[in-house]
Amino acid sequence: MSKTSARQDQAFSVNEHIVYPAHGVGQITEIEEQEIAGAKLKLYVINFEKDKMTLRVPLAKIASVGMRALADAKTVDKGLSTLTGRARIKRTMWSRRAQEYEAKINSGDLIAIAEVVRDLHRGDNQPEQSYSERQLYEQAVDRMAREIAAVKKMTETEAIQEMEKMLAKGPRRGPRTEETETEEDKAA
Repeated sequence: MSKTSARQDQAFSVNEHIVYPAHGVGQITEIEEQEIAGAKLKLYVINFEKDKMTLRVPLAKIASVGMRALADAKTVDKGLSTLTGRARIKRTMWSRRAQEYEAKINSGDLIAIAEVVRDLHRGDNQPEQSYSERQLYEQAVDRMAREIAAVKKMTETEAIQEMEKMLAKGPRRGPRTEETETEEDKAA
């Protein structure tokens, strides 16, 4: 049993940052009790500051919605190292791949989100992304950066810079040097 699934049985506390799969990183601002349809229900009040949104989740539903604690430092490091790998792009129709990317982003799994960032990243020497690719890429970068920033206690901008450094280490993603241009020119 992983650390995060064991944690789902336990209560989260006020001011704790959590990951809600469909929305990313949020902060529990309070635990309130409401009467709904004659039943008393305890709810986590979760604030997603960047989205200017507040969500109320019944304590009994946290496991079924996939709400989890922030990833540990080891998982963040694994997510960042995933960015250095070679992009794995299936040879299926874009609509099918887009659905798979969307599902990975909304899974709330940091490693799956890192795979989306890696697969949709375009270097300076690569063709432009389509509008829908760009949207999915930005959504994945945003989700990943927010969790890294919360775990490492840094700003989102610093987290994005760290992600970009890792992406630059990936195969054929770094800035073009005279040496690589010369080799490519010879091959052309």
